Amino acid sequence: MTDSPSNQGSGLSRRRLLASSAAAGGAVWLLRGLVRPGSAYAASAPPPGFPAGIDVYQRAYENWAGEIRTDQLWTCAPRNPQEVLDVVNWAYGAGWTVRAQGQRHGWAPLTVADGTPAAARVVLLDTTAHLTAMSLEQQAADGSAEVRVQAGASLETLLAFAGAGGYGVASAPAPGALSVGGALAIGAHGTAIPAVGENPSSGHGYGSLSNLVTELTVVVWDEDAGRYVLRTVGRAEPDCDALLTHLGRSLVTEAVLRVGTDRNLRCQSFLNIPATELFAAPGAPAGTRTLAGFVDRTGRVEAIWFAFTDYPWLKVWSVAPKRPLTARAVHEPYNYPFSDSLPEPVARLAGDVVSGAWASAPLFGQVQYLLTKVALTGDITDVLLSGTLVRDVLTGDVLTHLLAGGLRSDLWGASRNLLQYVRPTTLRETANGYAVLTRRADLQWVVSQFAGFYRTLLAQYAARGEYPVNGQVEIRVTGLEDPFVCGVPGARPPLLSALRPRPDRPDVDTAVWIDVLSLPTTPALHRFYRDIEQFLLALDGDRATVRVEWSKGWAYSDTAAWSDPDVLTRAIPASQRAGGGPGWDEAVAALDRLDPHRVLSSPFLDALLR
Repeated sequence: MTDSPSNQGSGLSRRRLLASSAAAGGAVWLLRGLVRPGSAYAASAPPPGFPAGIDVYQRAYENWAGEIRTDQLWTCAPRNPQEVLDVVNWAYGAGWTVRAQGQRHGWAPLTVADGTPAAARVVLLDTTAHLTAMSLEQQAADGSAEVRVQAGASLETLLAFAGAGGYGVASAPAPGALSVGGALAIGAHGTAIPAVGENPSSGHGYGSLSNLVTELTVVVWDEDAGRYVLRTVGRAEPDCDALLTHLGRSLVTEAVLRVGTDRNLRCQSFLNIPATELFAAPGAPAGTRTLAGFVDRTGRVEAIWFAFTDYPWLKVWSVAPKRPLTARAVHEPYNYPFSDSLPEPVARLAGDVVSGAWASAPLFGQVQYLLTKVALTGDITDVLLSGTLVRDVLTGDVLTHLLAGGLRSDLWGASRNLLQYVRPTTLRETANGYAVLTRRADLQWVVSQFAGFYRTLLAQYAARGEYPVNGQVEIRVTGLEDPFVCGVPGARPPLLSALRPRPDRPDVDTAVWIDVLSLPTTPALHRFYRDIEQFLLALDGDRATVRVEWSKGWAYSDTAAWSDPDVLTRAIPASQRAGGGPGWDEAVAALDRLDPHRVLSSPFLDALLR
């Protein structure tokens, strides 16, 4: 059978679609998350004078999407906080730097930069090997509790531990394979604000995880001792606000977080609301199903909008003490296996995209949407009505496999089982990231402005034969940092958090998080990201304050992320200074004072935090 002219023009023939390629095989790590950075132990001697008894070896560092790769760097795995101190003080005396390393599930070069050579005098400190202890510290009469946790423990383990005691958080990042230290360093967040009429219970906050911290133990310089020491800092004490979201400019060994009584959640998925309706401009006719309307009703939403499709995947969480009759009870996290591990034909299509079939992005977007729709709802009508190429990917065997897992559009269970749904085996994409701070009344205006610009920009690129986006837009909504929720009198919000409130604008109470995901190395992607970034930074300053999401991509030139000097040196500090009050300058000064010898820094952070 020959390909039709329309299929030939798409840049992806049926034969090519179904064929394996060496390049696609080489990208399997991207599709299934099976390959990890090299783990071979070095045969050479460790750095001179390195503390005896601490495991030290050479290993390449590679981040989540593989965009940051280094030569084999010296890496160690201290067994306790004292060994952390031993390494840091050795580095101070030897003229080296120390970088804490967690699960490497990040995009920005906050740990090390891409291409760092083996000759660099830097040692990575792997917290995940041994620094993973946790304990329940305090239970309060108001239903809240405190959990003490070391920095290398994973969020999945932390939430499971809290859940076993009947505690949880209002929201959390979707991936469970994040280290607690890494999550706090960048102000990790989920998606939640109070629904209209909802009264938050004690211990539940709607900002970042950093805002739940009541105490930190960190490595700091002690001038009197002439060495680095461990210091425990309470939430209301000086410097804690600078350390809560430190971007890797400090080293936390342990944290205490406040959690609340766990609440069962229901998560419903909708795939029948057009993007034009969900992201409609404010003032749409009554009955319009808008994102802001869902937020008002339940407070917890996420929109996933696959490229070149018309219907986003909308997830809506609601507090539900008892299981609704139509909901499926779940007892573990990660309840979307179709996105955790792509079916073979879909993975092969992704491999073709990575191999250079960039013009197949519209097809890939359609396949991802239909895959999601079938797995969630069981409706295969759109697949049967689709073109031949789609049916070649979503074969009968694939559909049978998806339906055998049971429908998942209406789930119910303990909070962690609904909040965590991204495994390390999911598709390895790159992402930009921004928080748009606004009034809750302007939430729909923000998403409508972005959606209109994104849709138009995508069409303009496609008209030129460019397809920079083959992933999805993800939109979440959170509150801002409210230090009251940590339960410590006198606490201040994290100074470098993207969610730090503006003192001059108490009416600004909401953040709209916007990420655009695509496969790494996609042509024209950085230029597209730059266009998005410049649009967001130019939004009406009275209605929007735009800050970067520290763990993602930002400061784009036409060819690279984290490289636009104007964004790095002007726009980012300005966004953090907006509204006055303690913020950027105070945090930078405190972090410099706590590590005056810059042992816990990097060239990138030195350039950013100044």
